[in-house]
Amino acid sequence: MIIKANRVDIRSHSVVPVSMEIEEGVIVSITEIEEECSTYILPGFIDAHIHIESSMLIPSEFARLAVRHGTVATVCDPHEIANVLGMAGVEFMIKNGEESGFKFYFGASPCVPATPFETSGAILDTDAVRTLLANPKIKFLSEVMNFPGVLSGDPDMLQKIEAARTIGKPVDGHAPGLQGEELERYIAAGITTDHEAFTYEEGREKLEKGMKIIIREGSAAKNFDALHPLIEYFYDDLMFCSDDAHPDDLLQGHINTMVRRAIQEGHNLFHVLQIACINPILHYGLDVGMLRPGDPADFIEVADLSEFAIVRTFIDGKIVADIKESLLPQLTVAAVNNFHTTLKCAEDFAAPCCENTEVIQAIDHELITHEMQAHLYCSKDHSFGDPEHDILKITVINRYEDTAPAVAYVNGFGLKKGAIASSVAHDSHNIIAVGCSDEEIAAAVNLIITSQGGISAVEGDNHKVLPLDIAGIMSSHDAFEVAEAYNFLSRYVTETLGSSLSSPFMTLSFMALLVIPELKLSDKGLFDGRSFHFIHPCKI
Repeated sequence: MIIKANRVDIRSHSVVPVSMEIEEGVIVSITEIEEECSTYILPGFIDAHIHIESSMLIPSEFARLAVRHGTVATVCDPHEIANVLGMAGVEFMIKNGEESGFKFYFGASPCVPATPFETSGAILDTDAVRTLLANPKIKFLSEVMNFPGVLSGDPDMLQKIEAARTIGKPVDGHAPGLQGEELERYIAAGITTDHEAFTYEEGREKLEKGMKIIIREGSAAKNFDALHPLIEYFYDDLMFCSDDAHPDDLLQGHINTMVRRAIQEGHNLFHVLQIACINPILHYGLDVGMLRPGDPADFIEVADLSEFAIVRTFIDGKIVADIKESLLPQLTVAAVNNFHTTLKCAEDFAAPCCENTEVIQAIDHELITHEMQAHLYCSKDHSFGDPEHDILKITVINRYEDTAPAVAYVNGFGLKKGAIASSVAHDSHNIIAVGCSDEEIAAAVNLIITSQGGISAVEGDNHKVLPLDIAGIMSSHDAFEVAEAYNFLSRYVTETLGSSLSSPFMTLSFMALLVIPELKLSDKGLFDGRSFHFIHPCKI
């Protein structure tokens, strides 16, 4: 195969017309030519940190969407499915990824479960992590979310980090807001990256102290606006990621969107492309081509260098996307799951009477929450939410065994009626729900239980659900159909139920993520992520 186009050479900061020859998936030669060329070729985009499971798609279906936007590879932490199925879940992801025709690179997850303060479906202990790291298909130690454990010298965490360092595999970090002397100790333990920085000052300090910062723009957490000024001075040590991207957003764009925005902000073209295409390869040691003779033919052809309209995407010399058409195959997989709870009734979500209580305050586009106080109405010894003032009941139900739900209150969802529920609830993926009445919460939760996983919305007798048959967090069905169904449910929640959030299901999924402060809810109770302990207002 011979391709004639303008080659964007990121290293030499040049754009010249070339004739590129490809044989058996490898670039054989690149020769400058005198002809005028109408398109441009450059290395493919790489998502430097993502949980594929959060797209609600299995890897092969995720790939079918991603290649349409010029993505050729992802650096993946499979801790979502690991929390549900353990080693078997990681093996499922690797196998399906290998069959997809896309370049997936997985890590060994050191925090399964993320904390001891929640119930997960599996545990990856130090021996399991060592076993994974010994696999050449595992490229790194995934994000070390238990940063308090690192700072306190927790032996389990330090042994997992040392296991990766001993064999020369990088260690990903996760330390939102960590700065000063504690940050220095965290880095000294061997942590090399962070994707949780949400202010310019935090990102700059981490860079100056030796970390690489992965700028995140996902469906819930959006940090590009705060962090993109770092590009001017720190482009050698930056990468781009989505972290968590829901299927409707993947229909619209991926890393290409961040590239386009960075160019529009006035950043140097070659610096931006180095961040999007080159830095992840160098940091993680990926076998992804960088558009050089002898490299795998992983590249994209675009119509311009401003909008980056994708003409074709190539992986190992094969055309995997042509204009907006994905050419990757749809694969059939057998369902795997772990679901062991029974149907609930409205009475299960009753909360003891307490007029004043702590409330989780959700923030649009952020994973962090705040804490607020609320005065709640009480009747017959039970507290109720206050939908008129956006104080709603929130619950987490253990899906791995039959126990009583944990109940608390949340602000920021803006539901005027109804309830929503999901078995995508980071990181242990128990069932989580928010609603205006106990009856509707029970109905939304029972849709999830009956489907053995999914997302749901309820308003009176109107019941809607998107089943997730793989581990209760992914669908094995066609990516475009899943994206359409997810988009329908999301619009229903905002347009009919009145939620004020941009991505209500994505925000809901993070209300149980205890390692992100301030307040969160696990199946064991209301949790303070600043001090890492439970609080029990109203004995909830």
